[in-house]
Amino acid sequence: MATDYDAPRKTEEDLSEDSLQELQARRSDKNSGVVDEDETEAAEGFELPGADLSGEELSVRVLPRQADEFTCSRCFLVHHRSQLAYERDGAPVCSECAA
Repeated sequence: MATDYDAPRKTEEDLSEDSLQELQARRSDKNSGVVDEDETEAAEGFELPGADLSGEELSVRVLPRQADEFTCSRCFLVHHRSQLAYERDGAPVCSECAA
């Protein structure tokens, strides 16, 4: 919320003079300016500059799991054998999941 530092400030006497009705009226005035906006509609109209990637094609070369790698039974990521913490019932667990 913006603050106008040049505006006169209220003293303790001015603050105590505010009636309950005035404070309730101010609260209802603040809520009356609230606009219900659908977030999905707002997001659909928002575009980042240069972000049109609809015509792009991603090409990634995927290698099969190597002989010195294993798939962790908890996080399902492929790790090098040096990151093997232990095996439980024949299922390898990486050092990150073991920690």
